[in-house]
Amino acid sequence: MCGIGGIFQRRSDQPIDEQLLVNMAAIQVHRGPDGFGVRSLPGQGVGFCHARLSIIDLDANRGRQPFVSEDQQLLMAHNGEFYDFQAIRASLTAQGSRFTSKSDSEILLRLYQQRGLDATLPLLRGEFAFALFDRSLDTLFLVRDRFGVKPQYWALTKEGLVFGSELKVLFAHPGVERRFSSEGLFHQLMQTMVPGTTAFAGVHQLKPGHVLTVRRQGGEFLIDDRPYWDVGFPRQGERDGGRSEAEHVSAVREALLEAVEVRMVADVPVGCYLSGGIDSCSILGLAAAVSQNPVKAFTIGFDDARYDETPIAASMAEATGADQLVMRLSGNELYGHLEETIWHTERTIYNTLAVAKFLMSREVNRAHYKVVMTGEGSDELFGGYPAFRRDMFLHGLDTLPAADRQEWEQLLQEANQLVQGAMLAEEQVSDPALEAVVGFTPSCLQPWLACAPLVPDLLAPQHRQACEGYQPGAAIAATLDRSQLEGRHALDRAQYVWIKTMLEGQILTWGGDRVDMAHAMEARPAFLDHHLAAVAVQVPPELRIKGKTEKYVLREAMRGLLPEQLYRREKFAFMAPPAHADADKRAAMQALADQHLSPEAITAAGLLDAEGVAALFERHDHPDTTPATRVQLDAVINHLIGVQIMHKLFVAADLPAQARRQADALGWRLHQEEQAEPAYALIGMSAG
Repeated sequence: MCGIGGIFQRRSDQPIDEQLLVNMAAIQVHRGPDGFGVRSLPGQGVGFCHARLSIIDLDANRGRQPFVSEDQQLLMAHNGEFYDFQAIRASLTAQGSRFTSKSDSEILLRLYQQRGLDATLPLLRGEFAFALFDRSLDTLFLVRDRFGVKPQYWALTKEGLVFGSELKVLFAHPGVERRFSSEGLFHQLMQTMVPGTTAFAGVHQLKPGHVLTVRRQGGEFLIDDRPYWDVGFPRQGERDGGRSEAEHVSAVREALLEAVEVRMVADVPVGCYLSGGIDSCSILGLAAAVSQNPVKAFTIGFDDARYDETPIAASMAEATGADQLVMRLSGNELYGHLEETIWHTERTIYNTLAVAKFLMSREVNRAHYKVVMTGEGSDELFGGYPAFRRDMFLHGLDTLPAADRQEWEQLLQEANQLVQGAMLAEEQVSDPALEAVVGFTPSCLQPWLACAPLVPDLLAPQHRQACEGYQPGAAIAATLDRSQLEGRHALDRAQYVWIKTMLEGQILTWGGDRVDMAHAMEARPAFLDHHLAAVAVQVPPELRIKGKTEKYVLREAMRGLLPEQLYRREKFAFMAPPAHADADKRAAMQALADQHLSPEAITAAGLLDAEGVAALFERHDHPDTTPATRVQLDAVINHLIGVQIMHKLFVAADLPAQARRQADALGWRLHQEEQAEPAYALIGMSAG
């Protein structure tokens, strides 16, 4: 895993400022402290930068990116991992390709040379984002992996296009505007983002499974954004009905084992995140089974027993012989590191789990680990969230007898109490635009749609006016591919919407890559292997959620690995305790609010309305406010604090100057390379 960035000018005769590329690499040094590179193609108006975290091929010089092809036609920078790269490299070598490194990244360059992009993409397995410039086509390609594990942002300037792994990489370029859009601010306060957007005007995030093609023509860009992959739930009646339950269980087990095996390949040790859930316990169990040595397991514990899963995690670690490290956190630690965390998430967070994972990635780094496997993606593919059970009950069990429906309803009420207000809305929310596309309003979006009516009163007048009549549900619905929803079972549709919204915009950003890579730590989510996904979508809904049991087929596939207590346990949403859970957490949140949400701070930023913010706090603390509503308002307060911090870090600060100072502090220097091609490389390797 690494960080990339680059500049593509509108005209090929516009020179590239290599020092600016150095600065763009320097501001993301946390993503890649092991090596740095800058290359431009003179006379082509294009240059890339790369900050390297060495995991495959540790030789600093041999594996350095960006790569330039021998004929100077291709320039490439890659962030992430390509699995099965050894077999692909062997096949390409047999066909005449010559490799200059042992890096997995180089297979992309060689595949493209032999087959072109469209034939290459289906062969790429893993988590990745890359940029590739083809001189013969005068075209830049930006690509993001299928589920969006790795980030990729881009923006247009007067001179051209700027891209990078993080927003701050773009903001290191003085031509990229740093300004909240009114709609972006609206969505920061209600949690759910519109796919493909950010909080900032003119700054886009490439959607998962998409290719952005930017062709230069007469000083202008022809831009095409298209998908190359989608989840592909079968239409009802098209799923393979000939497979028995046992065959589905076996297929899931084999596919997950293969996904874990390929992710154990590294030139450094691979650890595992371990909570008390089926997902991470399954990953650890399989990793321990294929490893020759004890696996290092990293566990987050909380000081609130209702949210703490360490006892089950400890039982799993003992059963597998894992070397477990447990990090326990209190409210002071969770809120004490919020600003640091938002510097990396670059968006607001509703729950301080993001802070917990930020602190855990620091512990992983201190333990001298660079790679961990994680359990993200299991709930998305196998129906694990409370929202899925609710949607299945309301929209997918039309033929269920009345007595069974009553039993289901009671189960839902009992099981969902702890997550109401955060993962489930207290009251049902209906959005016409989403119902028109999906057939119902997905339960996963309802808690945040329930926040939307609160937002206008919290906005500064100019933003409130700009958002008058704005419908956030309609904006989200417009990005969903109807062809992937029509004719599908209700559970399929619910899971698809979650994958396109909550998974990419939350779990894989502020719960994943952004806080993991804050301390140069690569997370490998084995469940998000697209080969495993192809098996999972064939599992009938009634085997994903069977009776009262969610993730049934996965439980059965992993039954031999799991402690009996965990095998029989219901899904528990892994999240940090909300602020109102006890007085210390509430005090820690209030201290941040006093700093960032004072009338003076609100006036200075120009984003919020002080009277609206004060009224929200009054409602939060009112004795008649229900617990579920208080959870919801906790989230909104976190967002209010977050947008103020974002303004401080990304708008008020001079990020281009900050990036230059970072490069100077690292002692990075550009030197002409002693080689035939007129390209540049960054020689200074010190991370400070």
